[in-house]
Amino acid sequence: MALMERRLAHGATSQLGLQPASAPGAWGARTSALWLRVRGRLLGWPLPLAVLVLWWVAARFEWVAPQVLPSPHAVALTFQDALLSGELWANLQISLLRVVAGFAVGLAGGLLLGVAMGLSPTFKDYVYPLFKAFSQVPVLGWLPLLMLLVGIDEALKIILISKAALVPIALNTYKGIQNVPTRYIEVARVLKFTRWQLLSKVVFPAALAPIWNGVRYGLTHAWLALVVVELLASSEGLGFMIVYGRQLFQLDVVLAAVVVVGAVGYALDKLLAAIERRLLGWRKEAF
Repeated sequence: MALMERRLAHGATSQLGLQPASAPGAWGARTSALWLRVRGRLLGWPLPLAVLVLWWVAARFEWVAPQVLPSPHAVALTFQDALLSGELWANLQISLLRVVAGFAVGLAGGLLLGVAMGLSPTFKDYVYPLFKAFSQVPVLGWLPLLMLLVGIDEALKIILISKAALVPIALNTYKGIQNVPTRYIEVARVLKFTRWQLLSKVVFPAALAPIWNGVRYGLTHAWLALVVVELLASSEGLGFMIVYGRQLFQLDVVLAAVVVVGAVGYALDKLLAAIERRLLGWRKEAF
């Protein structure tokens, strides 16, 4: 009787086109997916390790003068000393506060401008040509003028960082709203959605992916602009550490600060990527 029940259960499952959870095919699929994830993460390591080995060999055999290219060990010791003394953390904290303030301003302005251009063709016709011209001027192009207008204090840094963040956020927000499928709007009108319901339940959810891409690009550009501004007009921050080390010909300090800049930028992008998976995870479930 038990054997018959198992056969009947197996037959019913086969008729439905399903396989038991413990089937070899399901196990193989899970194993393959796990291996692909692990393989994808491992593929990013060989090149950085090769660069590190090449750096160590070049310093070890003095292919380049030690005053110009300090060894990885010397840079690690400098990083440790700066961390223990609190110098690195103090400059990192100042840089992070600057980028957060500038990015917040750029985020608010970029979202408002992008939404306005995306929802109002008239507003877009008036503003978009000037916005495109404004976006073509790099951050350094505004530096001399702003130094005359606001000096070299914190206002200068916040304005330039916010400009760097605003452009990709506004552009991606505008494009995201413009590219919402027309059939979504037609269905909402058939259902007699109010304007607020149309925006909150149709337009903004459909445009969320490109908008979030703009936010990620905006943060990346804000971080790059921060370092550039601190290199040219600052007495504090990671960019100042790089300039200070170059002026004293302490290339170990320069390389330690450069490594921190790259690591923090990478961590910020990964943080936004993790938030994106939480915000847009419903798309995978829906499809």
